[in-house]
Amino acid sequence: MKLCIVGAGAVGGFVAALLADAGQDVSVVARGAHLEAIRDGGLRLDFEGRRVTARVEASDNPADLGSQDAVIVAVKAPALPAVLPMLETLLGPETPIVTAMNGIPWWMFDGFGVHDGLTLRSVDGDGALARFGNRERLIGCVIHTACEVPEPGLIQHNSQNRFILGEPDGTLSARVTGLVGAMASAGIGAETTAEIQQEVWIKLLGNLPFAPVSMITGAINDVMAGTPDIRRLMLDMFEEGATVGRHFGLDPGMTPEARIDLGGSLAGFKTSTRQDFEQGRPVELDVIVNAVREMGDIAGIDTPTVDIVYALAAQKAAIAGLYRYDGGPAEESEAA
Repeated sequence: MKLCIVGAGAVGGFVAALLADAGQDVSVVARGAHLEAIRDGGLRLDFEGRRVTARVEASDNPADLGSQDAVIVAVKAPALPAVLPMLETLLGPETPIVTAMNGIPWWMFDGFGVHDGLTLRSVDGDGALARFGNRERLIGCVIHTACEVPEPGLIQHNSQNRFILGEPDGTLSARVTGLVGAMASAGIGAETTAEIQQEVWIKLLGNLPFAPVSMITGAINDVMAGTPDIRRLMLDMFEEGATVGRHFGLDPGMTPEARIDLGGSLAGFKTSTRQDFEQGRPVELDVIVNAVREMGDIAGIDTPTVDIVYALAAQKAAIAGLYRYDGGPAEESEAA
């Protein structure tokens, strides 16, 4: 299978290295020092006590890589509007696009019951993602893994290895089962679901408290979960988000205490939002936090704790030049 991973950072690099090591025809889109390191020494991955070195074709221009059997997009949400138009050169007549990302995706409510067609301004404020089209190509992917890039060209896997793939319309398609089979054969913990929106929401409710609070405090997961005042704050955020989700037919999947305990079990873990902030990269506050606020506004459900944490995180990121924040209500916010 010919596969291109667009965004060969922590998660994308993990997937690319294992697929290439298993014999798949893999190319990656990367940039800067990371791209040069991949070209010079291969894409390296430390995983389960071994070093994988995968020789992959690498470029910062998707047009160099040709038509693919599948494209996996693993960039952060703020980069999507610029990245999506670049994918056209990778697409054959039936090439699926897998969105392996955190937060609420722009396709979240496609075919989703009475909410079909709902668009969140916080996710696609100027309609750039909707204008990309290609909805029939999209496959959702929920990521449960902790990886980082300690140096250019090197991916370090820290914990978890679970990737959940599903069609937005709930069908169990041959293209999803084919991709899952290829990933599983490479040692990636891939599985299918007929309820990808539900899986997105369960993951989102874990990110909702940990991501912004970690960015504000600079704390690691186990410290946040083990500090009584911070834990109470995060429990309140989870409960508010869960209430909003139920209005849209989305179940939280577990109790607030269990979810905070699960996040806290990742001892020493830095959330990707904290890592982005510390490394001067745009942060994903819109798709993780602001989207929940907007859904609450649509449902007529107050989210006071989420609102406060969002305001603090958004202003901190805006001062650092990593986020656009106007201090207005959710429905008036701009996408990052």
